[in-house]
Amino acid sequence: MSQGSHLTRFDCTGFSAKTAAEVKNFSIANYMKVNERHRMDRFSQYAVAASIMAVQDAGIIVGENVQEDRIGVWFGTAIEGIESFEESYKSLLEGGYKNLYPFATTTVISNMASSQISIALGAKGFNNCTVLSCASSANSIGEAYRVIQRGEADVMVAGGSEASLTPLGIGAFCAMGAISTNPDPQTACRPFDKNRDGLVMGEGAGALVLESYESAVRRDANIYGEIVGYGTIVDAFHITSPAPGGEGGVRAMELALWPNLVLSGVK
Repeated sequence: MSQGSHLTRFDCTGFSAKTAAEVKNFSIANYMKVNERHRMDRFSQYAVAASIMAVQDAGIIVGENVQEDRIGVWFGTAIEGIESFEESYKSLLEGGYKNLYPFATTTVISNMASSQISIALGAKGFNNCTVLSCASSANSIGEAYRVIQRGEADVMVAGGSEASLTPLGIGAFCAMGAISTNPDPQTACRPFDKNRDGLVMGEGAGALVLESYESAVRRDANIYGEIVGYGTIVDAFHITSPAPGGEGGVRAMELALWPNLVLSGVK
């Protein structure tokens, strides 16, 4: 069953898409000082909220049980601050550049989520972002894992955030023909159904706390799992379609498994 709902973020009259998975009843004021809101696009707000919750769940207190310069952030996004971009463009058309908001640039650029997370947490270590379409979050987690492997951080907050339920964001996928035209929120999202007719766009953020084993044991952390490999590759076939033979996926899995296969003597 789909957890989407009727699209309410804007008037979707004339759009083929009528449903979306919207974040409901969200307020950044529940997570940080509300006066920072005007400097952040919605995608950055979601990222900060998810990261704060993840760090709290991990029992990390930056500056106490983890050094400030040993905790970093690697966060991904695909369409970054599109809502702020649309608002700024509207202001420009209505009143010229003098009508633009002073933070018009900094709200939209891709690394603002990772930057705002670092500011909110006081994390002064490694910081980066990944923009790789649908793979942005997964690659961010993998690259954060490698940062810890290299010894450049003890802890990394990693994940991704998206907030593209806007006229341009929805409209572009409608024009592509990739979005579901099913008006029923309960049945619109069904990716493995023979009667599927496209994706349902959503929004939100997810964050993981990655930590070296030594650091986690030292502070008696609750360990949920272990990352033992990561592989990323491109099949250089098409901008939206994978190669028919699945070579890219196979190669990525081989790269993720290879270090462990070598250590176990498997060839």
